[in-house]
Amino acid sequence: MSAFGRRTLLAGAAMMAAPRVARAAEERPIRIGVLNDPNGVYADNGGLGSVIAAQLAAEDFGGAVLGRKIEVISGDHQNKPDLAAGIAREWIDRQGVDVIADGASSAAGLAIQQVTREKQRIFIITGPATSDLTGKACSPFGFHFSYDTYAQAKGTATALTQNGGESWFFITADYAFGAAMERDARRFVEQSGGKVLGSIRHPLGATDFSSYLLAAQSSGAKVIGLCNAGTDTQNTVKQASEFGIVRGGQRLAALVMFITDVIAIGLPTAQGLVLTTAFYWDRTPATRAWSQRFMAHKPKPPSMLQAGVYSGVRHYLQAVKDGGTSDPVAVAARMHQTPVNDMNNTNVTIRADGRLMCAMYLMQVKSPAESKAPFDVYREIAAMADGAAFRPASEGGCPLVASRGTP
Repeated sequence: MSAFGRRTLLAGAAMMAAPRVARAAEERPIRIGVLNDPNGVYADNGGLGSVIAAQLAAEDFGGAVLGRKIEVISGDHQNKPDLAAGIAREWIDRQGVDVIADGASSAAGLAIQQVTREKQRIFIITGPATSDLTGKACSPFGFHFSYDTYAQAKGTATALTQNGGESWFFITADYAFGAAMERDARRFVEQSGGKVLGSIRHPLGATDFSSYLLAAQSSGAKVIGLCNAGTDTQNTVKQASEFGIVRGGQRLAALVMFITDVIAIGLPTAQGLVLTTAFYWDRTPATRAWSQRFMAHKPKPPSMLQAGVYSGVRHYLQAVKDGGTSDPVAVAARMHQTPVNDMNNTNVTIRADGRLMCAMYLMQVKSPAESKAPFDVYREIAAMADGAAFRPASEGGCPLVASRGTP
């Protein structure tokens, strides 16, 4: 057979295969992969609850979109960036996952962001807190819902510094999140006229915080800022209570604390703590109704991370439905163009760097006497609406902002 004949046969075979490939893509399920830490320090504020939240978003669409079934799968990266990247790559290459949600730790989130940018897949970021995900590590496919280190620091550090907490000492988790949290908190302490007297770092998943607390206590700082999360924060607060740190006149600032942490610690120990959150289950009738749906599957109120998974996955599915396609480039563009509307957000925009410009709320943990019902744990102090809590896009160093001319 001539070379021309072989080329003709190959071209004909490719043309015949193309419709079959297209049909297969149209018939396969929309797959959502929740990749986080279901068994470690972040299990309670993400974990299984994030899977439930993604499933609730799928329920809102009747379990299907564009005639395709919606499937939710989950994975455990053990807070290891290399494992997170490996699972993300395998999910996309072999299992046809369309969107990855949560991410848990910041280090793992940065690894997932790199893979999803390369593979052109949507990443709904909720667990990772580092504001670098919408800064130097931004991606056209990355969408940062809920909180970040900048917003948490701005809300809590600013409020406490301006109300008598002019000197600080930080106890910081020794990885990407802790470093970013301390960096951003230092900025707002100093901008508010305060001074940082020192800091100390601990490994992820530490159990004995005595040496760190003694260092903070001996510093004489008026505020001890906790730049950690999950069970690390819980253990720090519990042991600080045993040391009598608050009784001795110092204040604790939990720069990242979730309602799941407050419940685990208990109001007698957590009362008076000031924190910043993007979501509180009892804030509005809509948040209460959605939280009841969530608690039918898990007997604790949802954290802001779990609520963020729901919001992000729901926004993704709406973009697929409205655009009539699951093509990642088209879907990402529509997600940027379309305001977010759900039980916690009303016409909230997403910037070019992927930052959801949601409201953030400054809360104080109630005392046992103030709490009138199970999970009635927060009193709202202030609200930062219209994205006021987040870093200006022009300061983040995201290449997408410069290329699109976003202010």
